[in-house]
Amino acid sequence: MPLTLHNQHACFGGTVGYYSHPSIACNCEMRFAVFVPPQAEAGPVPVLFYLSGLTCTEDNFTSKAGAQRYAAEHGLMLVAPDTSPRGEGVPDEADAWDFGTGAGFYVDATEAPWSTHYNMYSYVVEELPALIVDNFAIRADRMGIFGHSMGGHGALVCGLRNPERFKSISAFAPIAAPSQCPWGQKAFSGYLGSDSDSWKAYDATELVKTCAQPERTILIDQGTADPFLAQNQLLPEVFEAACKEAGQPLILRMQPGYDHGYFFIASCMADHLRHHADVLTKS
Repeated sequence: MPLTLHNQHACFGGTVGYYSHPSIACNCEMRFAVFVPPQAEAGPVPVLFYLSGLTCTEDNFTSKAGAQRYAAEHGLMLVAPDTSPRGEGVPDEADAWDFGTGAGFYVDATEAPWSTHYNMYSYVVEELPALIVDNFAIRADRMGIFGHSMGGHGALVCGLRNPERFKSISAFAPIAAPSQCPWGQKAFSGYLGSDSDSWKAYDATELVKTCAQPERTILIDQGTADPFLAQNQLLPEVFEAACKEAGQPLILRMQPGYDHGYFFIASCMADHLRHHADVLTKS
């Protein structure tokens, strides 16, 4: 599948590139950013996919998170896709920042008109990894996934459902029990319909009951001053309880004074890259 390179920048001995391509899963042009570490000059490297949160694009993480420095140290490629389909003919909810454009929620929609384009789960799990394998020097057997907020939800879901593909998982302030919070209920009812049983396939708290991975530890950081924590949008304690019952190893770190933004993410980034590198760079 053809890639279009829009711009490229030298960064920590490697490069950051911004790309677009025609997507089969989303039936439109999709965008993503890639950090290629300097180690890729010598051969294939592990790859770490990052899923961003509501209203974000592929640029938020790439320009704000400070991840490239640590990825260069560990020899990890970073891939950051956009958060939803976009463009002419792609449906949107113009008055809603938490549904439609910028809010794909990493599900495969089943409800019209969303099902034609909003297939972010298949895009992240199948199409994008295949595209990266075909176009970059990566180790296809060494992929990890992490994300923030809505993207943290996506990382947990994609990782739990696809352990053979994603060998490591972490998240920053994830929407950890979307069926039980306003954001998730709005998105799921719109994209998936009113039958809440169909939501379970995209709810990490429900998934971990049957998809626990006892040999792998999930890392989650959550700021205690996060306003969405207080609004019961994130519910990390609900996911923690489900993990404990299912035997899923979880490190949940409540970070005093941190909010929901990228200053928080950047402050915890070194630990997350180390968490993934410990799994993905083992010989």
